[in-house]
Amino acid sequence: MSDHKPQAAPIDGAALLDEVEAFHRRFNIFPREAAYVAVALWDAHAHLLDAFDATPRIAFLSPEPGSGKSRALDVIETLVPNSMAAVDASQSALFRSVAGVEGSRPTILFDEIDTIFGPKAAGDENLRKFLNAGHTRGRKMYRCVGDGANQTVEGFPAYCAIALAGLGSLPDTVFTRSVIIRMRKKAPNESCEPWRERIHKKQGNALRDRLATWAEAVRKRVTESWPTMPAGITDRPADVWEPLLAVAEAAGADWPERARAACLELVAAAKENDASSLGIRLLTDLRDQVFRGEERMPTAAILECLLRMDDAPWADMDGKPLSSRMLSQMLGQYVTATNKPIKPRGIRVGSATPKGYYAEDLADAWARYCPPHPQKSATSATAATPQVRGGESVAEAATAIRHMPAETATQLFPVAG
Repeated sequence: MSDHKPQAAPIDGAALLDEVEAFHRRFNIFPREAAYVAVALWDAHAHLLDAFDATPRIAFLSPEPGSGKSRALDVIETLVPNSMAAVDASQSALFRSVAGVEGSRPTILFDEIDTIFGPKAAGDENLRKFLNAGHTRGRKMYRCVGDGANQTVEGFPAYCAIALAGLGSLPDTVFTRSVIIRMRKKAPNESCEPWRERIHKKQGNALRDRLATWAEAVRKRVTESWPTMPAGITDRPADVWEPLLAVAEAAGADWPERARAACLELVAAAKENDASSLGIRLLTDLRDQVFRGEERMPTAAILECLLRMDDAPWADMDGKPLSSRMLSQMLGQYVTATNKPIKPRGIRVGSATPKGYYAEDLADAWARYCPPHPQKSATSATAATPQVRGGESVAEAATAIRHMPAETATQLFPVAG
């Protein structure tokens, strides 16, 4: 008789991810089908962390409480290795835990992140730096350790998987390193299975252990692989999604196709309300809604047009409408083709010379940051000034502005504007 025990059959990665996804669907109602794909892949990637150059944060955000964010973390907690709830963890505890001082590197679950970064919170710059540094493998946070004069500088590894949940949004640098799931309250016709910790934790942990076994079986292949990115996904979004796509390709079946579709959908959705892309929205609106081929526009005319856009954020910028000063500050972050900050310049309108902006100064920023120019619409835009109404386009409005009587132009567009 042979003393060798029969080896266990290899785990079907695609079937296992199907089970992980089904487990989430029992307790979580996500706003998009793509979210279930992303979360299942994120759970699995946490078991393969050192196979990647970076680890994306996954963030469940909502405008109101009671939208299922904490429940999503409850389910994730049962599926990832060495889960650590960090809502009340100190910085030193986080550093020591991730460095492995107190045991194995944790997967951190940070609920109520709005208490740290929300509009009413004081903010925590060190935590933000920790979240950012831990996105990239090999990065460390350096701190002085010891007593009194006997202190030395020690580097604490920060690389770890982190899931976040909270109201509102996140700091730009954390937001762009995250897969964003925008949660919402359940509709009257939506329901899910109640979460019972004593029962469902064991079920999740069983899936977690199988994920760990499968991860070991595919670790070498994942480490040496470079997944195929969807067209248009580059730079930071590519860094965020590369580990998840690598997991999907290792699993096989329909997971690579579903993962790439989810990537495109969630990257586009994140950009829709991304505060960090507000400058890009401004540039794009200036190109497509204000200038529309015109060579120059007075600041007052630009503001008039922007503030009349019903679907734009310009009428309410933290409780105030966009002003000439705010416009100047936002555009001043970008540069002209000669690498100089974009600034307002004098524009001749009749005998007046109000301040305004030139298309030639904006052209380089338009080319670098804005999406491809859409087809010119036959629909006229809202007029830029009270004197230009009816069906005239903004371009026609600009022409009318330049041919105004000097007295009218001076009244509408004072030099200080």
